[in-house]
Amino acid sequence: MTYASTYDAPASKGANIGIWVAQVLGATLFIMSGVMKTMTPIPELSVMMPWVGEYSATFVRFIGVIDIAGGLGLLLSSLTRIMPRLTVIAAATCVTLQVLAIGFHAMRSEFDVLPLNAVYIALALIVLWGRGRKTPIAARN
Repeated sequence: MTYASTYDAPASKGANIGIWVAQVLGATLFIMSGVMKTMTPIPELSVMMPWVGEYSATFVRFIGVIDIAGGLGLLLSSLTRIMPRLTVIAAATCVTLQVLAIGFHAMRSEFDVLPLNAVYIALALIVLWGRGRKTPIAARN
């Protein structure tokens, strides 16, 4: 005897659209943040983000590359339907990155950036849940 899972019910079109919106917004935020950290001259960037002036340019640029990779990961595998489970992995990694960022900024008493980190986490959690459980993307055959 087989039992139907609560996840067997087809997801609504609205839920799928909402998850796509979270994916696009999350990807946009992560990519914009990453581009800013990789392309902006360090002196200019340190005016916007004081921590930047206290770490090596290599470290700052590396964090930017990680942000860009996270943003692309939230979107590309779902869009192409090539290994769409990578979207879920990227979302989990983005949540982890932002939890670490919250700890980093809290230790530095930079509490003004924590709401933005919370937005990043919320979007990544929606993608994690949405593409992991609610409306997974089927792989291309």
